[in-house]
Amino acid sequence: MANTIKVQLVKGLIGTKQDHRATVRGLGLRRVNSTKELQDTPSVRGMINKVSYLVKVVS
Repeated sequence: MANTIKVQLVKGLIGTKQDHRATVRGLGLRRVNSTKELQDTPSVRGMINKVSYLVKVVS
C-alpha cells in the first residue's frame, strides 16, 4: 500500500455547508473518529484541504 493517506474525521458535520458534508462523505468518512486509508492523489489532497477544519491526517 504505497502512497496512501490515513484520514480521520475529528469534528461533527452538524452546522457545516452542504458541499462540505458531501466532500466528507466522498472521502468515505461517516462518524466522528472514523478513519479511512485513501490513495495519495491530488484530488484526494484537494478534498482534504477543503474540509481541513473537520479532518486530520493520521500518520
